This record gives sequence, C-alpha cells and structure tokens, in this order.
Amino acid sequence: MSELIYYDLKQVAGLAPSLSTQVAREIGRRIVSQTYEPGDLVEDEGTLADRYQVSRSVIRDAVKILVGKGLLEVRRGIGTRVRSRSSWGLLDDDVLAWYQSAPPNGDFFRQLMDIRQVFEPKAARWAAERATDEEVAQIEMAIERMEAEKGSAEDFVIADALFHRSILRAAQNEFLVAMEGVIFSALLSSIRLTNKDPRENEDSIPFHREVYEAIAARDGARAEQVMERLLADASRRLGGRLDNA
Repeated sequence: MSELIYYDLKQVAGLAPSLSTQVAREIGRRIVSQTYEPGDLVEDEGTLADRYQVSRSVIRDAVKILVGKGLLEVRRGIGTRVRSRSSWGLLDDDVLAWYQSAPPNGDFFRQLMDIRQVFEPKAARWAAERATDEEVAQIEMAIERMEAEKGSAEDFVIADALFHRSILRAAQNEFLVAMEGVIFSALLSSIRLTNKDPRENEDSIPFHREVYEAIAARDGARAEQVMERLLADASRRLGGRLDNA
C-alpha cells in the first residue's frame, strides 16, 4: 500500500504501466529487497519470460529500464548482473517507491532522515523569503489538514507529505523540488518501520504549525530554526523506536 501512496503523492499518470514496466518493477523490488544481492546474476531471458509469462522482448525492455536506473548491467558472455548500491539511482522515483515494498530497513530510513536534515531547513528559510501568497496559503492548508485529521492514518501521512512538499515548492528552487521523493519515502518508511499511527505523534504538529507561522511572517531565520527542531525531534523519536525494536 505504501508504494501506491508514494506514486499517488508523486502524481504519476493514471495510465496502466506497460508490461515491460510491470516486469521491471517486479525485478526492481527483488533487487531493492536483496532477493538479488549486488553481484548476483539475474536469470536468463527465457527463464524470466516463463516466470512472468511475457515475451523475451518484454524482458529485454524491462532490463533496459533497470540498466537505466543503475540497478543492472549487461555483459556479453556473462549475463545480467546486479550492480553495487553505489551505482543505483537512489533518488529515482521508482527506486524510492520499491523500497516501500521491501522489508523495512532501519539504515535506509536513517540515511533518508540525514538528507532531510540537510536540505529542508534551508528550504523553509527560502520559502519564507520567496514564497508567493498563494504558496503560503498552500502550506497553511496542509497544516490545517494535518490538525483536522482524526480518522485515517493514511490521510494524515498524505497531509504531512503535502505540507513538506508545499514548502519545497515555495522555496523557488527546482533542485529542491526534485528531492520531494526523499520526503515521501521517509514518511512512509517511518510508519512501516515503527508500526505507529502517525496521528499519535501529536507533539510534532505544533512544530509544523510554527514552521508555517514563521514562513507566513516572512521570518527566514526562524523558519529554518524551527524546521531543524522539527526534523531533529522526528529523527530522535523514530530512531529511539528503531533501537528498541
């Protein structure tokens, strides 16, 4: 379910994926979940075609997709091999989504949080300094949606993700917008890792409200500071649960 939510948040087109894309997703999930380890050879075209009940051309196209994402390499006379993680396109939307279907990985989550703590405080500062009135209103709508949500854990996570996405977009930096998948993956991963209803984290909502108020007041320094506190608090609480799991 989390993988589907991720694609919804990324506003992926509603068209049904092609057969090659579906097969690429199946193999990609196996790679990300370490069913295939780096260095392992993937089965030959005929075996994969029989497994997924598709033609060999579909398998070849699926492999090309995964080669493009850095997960596979094809060597003549050797076969198709899983590449080392250092070669993967870890910020690729599909790779981030496939992690949602893999067994929970605490190290992966901690690294996502590290990255968030690097770029989101600055995004909050720049949003305070650069956002249009309409963009500030979008941030306000998201925090109000978080505060109002009492019934659905899924809807709360979506509201939380939209809050952070609105800030990235309000920062007026296209490279930051390209990082929104990291936030979505981190939020969804945290729920799977801790098995906690995010609505129980009520202490986080005032931090979100403070970030919004600083942005609305055009106080960049304050917005950056509060976002740092918000993320440090989230990392500390969730990290403690992982250590005790």
